[in-house]
Amino acid sequence: MSETMLRYSGNPLILLFAITMMVMPAHAIVTRHDTGYSGFVASASDYPAVFPLYVQANGFKVCVASLIHEQWALTAAHCTEETPLAATLGKAQHFAVSIAGEEMLVDQFVLHPSWPGHPGSRFNHAQIDLALLRLKSPVRSVSPLPLYEASDELGQVAMFLGWGHTGTGRTGLSSNDGRLRFAKNRVNLAGDQLQFVFDSPEGPKSLAIAFEGIPGLGDSGGPAIIRAKDIDWLAGVAVGELEKAPGSPTGLYGASVVYERVSRHVDWINQVINADK
Repeated sequence: MSETMLRYSGNPLILLFAITMMVMPAHAIVTRHDTGYSGFVASASDYPAVFPLYVQANGFKVCVASLIHEQWALTAAHCTEETPLAATLGKAQHFAVSIAGEEMLVDQFVLHPSWPGHPGSRFNHAQIDLALLRLKSPVRSVSPLPLYEASDELGQVAMFLGWGHTGTGRTGLSSNDGRLRFAKNRVNLAGDQLQFVFDSPEGPKSLAIAFEGIPGLGDSGGPAIIRAKDIDWLAGVAVGELEKAPGSPTGLYGASVVYERVSRHVDWINQVINADK
């Protein structure tokens, strides 16, 4: 695992720069080819606690965050650099986001203590890619996503959400129309992180489930949601896709994607939030 390259689900411009440096930040939703794009389209009003972290001038959305407390959101640590968030706060300014149609201001972020400050060229499970974002004022109109605290994620079906690039398992990433999409996948590995494999629906031994898919370019920080007891729980935070070979295309059948495992970091999250009270 520690010697596997990881493509981060972030800004495509930064991805292109990173490739020349042999650092592979990569990772809207990439879906089964046999279902049709429209079947995976989601309504943002159904998931008000999930929001894009940054919207470029061309309308492309970069990175995703989830509201987990009335004044705190959770995203991937590398998203603080792949968006203007860190640079904006570094100038003693506030960073604006839109949550359920309401403009909110981020006034602080806290990186996980095991995050080295930037993604490495190779995946290291000891580097925890998480960041907490504090809002200047509480969000009163949206119910936060509760954190999944159980350790039984293996084999469970999770739902992904994102606005980034999309495509199918046959084509890989192919377009970006800015629409919110969802996909589902089964937890294939639950260790320090959660891993999911993009299974093809073809063949008699296919393990693909209905609405099988993975996150695409632009979806870093997005949620993996496990539904239990009729409640949506935040179980994972999108990090990226494990690269099979340098320069290989992303989003194809057989791809493995990594999410930070929220249940492993509940104590840290609560410690940061409670210290702010």
